[in-house]
Amino acid sequence: MRVLAVVLLAAACAAAAAASGGGGSGELPEFREAPAFRNGAACADAPTIHIAMTLDGTYLRGSLAGVLSVLRHAACPESIAFHFVASSTSPARRLAALRRALAAAFPTLPATVHRFDARLVRGKISSSVRRALDQPLNYARIYLADLLPRSVSRVLYLDSDLLVVDDVARLWATDLGPDAALAAPEYCHANFTSYFTDAFWRHPEYATVFANRTRVPCYFNTGVMVIDLDRWRAGGYTAKLEYWMEVQKQEARIYELGSLPPFLLVFAGEVRAVEHRWNQHGLGGDNVAGQCRELHPGPVSLLHWSGKGKPWLRLDAGRPCPLDALWAPYDLLRRRGARDDLLAAVA
Repeated sequence: MRVLAVVLLAAACAAAAAASGGGGSGELPEFREAPAFRNGAACADAPTIHIAMTLDGTYLRGSLAGVLSVLRHAACPESIAFHFVASSTSPARRLAALRRALAAAFPTLPATVHRFDARLVRGKISSSVRRALDQPLNYARIYLADLLPRSVSRVLYLDSDLLVVDDVARLWATDLGPDAALAAPEYCHANFTSYFTDAFWRHPEYATVFANRTRVPCYFNTGVMVIDLDRWRAGGYTAKLEYWMEVQKQEARIYELGSLPPFLLVFAGEVRAVEHRWNQHGLGGDNVAGQCRELHPGPVSLLHWSGKGKPWLRLDAGRPCPLDALWAPYDLLRRRGARDDLLAAVA
């Protein structure tokens, strides 16, 4: 089957905005059509893998690169269904542009766009160390069990600043055991106490939340999570996460870092551990300077530019970090005069 022709977006915004991914109020940039990836004969009985990602103008370029990386390395790419979560506050014109950009890059991709009601969290978000972490869409992962159809019992949540360089089916098949609702790579060498303020640790009741956990609570990154949605719903985990957001907003400032600490408060010590290879995170540096970083020791299945520094911004600025060169071949941004056959590197 021949790949469908690229659906062009409306006129691109100014060159600077196009280079940054169109995060401003102007039109979105244009994107090239990705290569088509097909299932082989061995995929006849492959399960449908459900992947959830957010969809907005600021991180659109990263999202499309992430999708391309998933499909490029999947043994059964046509067995993957994507669920994109977009903010309900996005004007209809902007949402239509996002849909066109997605169709331009992946015309045959099985994908659904779900609207996230930002009012659910607007009154619960407190300022953090980086403004991007305070956006309502950053909290949409808390509501996946409500946003996705009940027929979807498991979902793989992926941030929009990462690349998958292995068959995602291996991560999807993670054994959650008899009762875990969430699986993710854990990092028990990290200073767990640093994710909460002194006010939290001094409070006579707050810190007791970690008592009687299955294991010692450890840090995990919420940019890569395998979630059992049935167990999530049964355990009322959305309400549990909201509770800590309300404590932060109304009672005491107990953390500084966006949507991550509530997940630690609810799940740390109860997470089903996944190999570190599935979240080589921190490649975007810290949340202030965004400095260059190297990979952690060990094998790599997923590269994650968490932190302030995003590869597309550093590449456009002419100040890339060494590892940003690994992201560049998956960039679908259409540049004037560039040849589309450059995508042959990932085909």
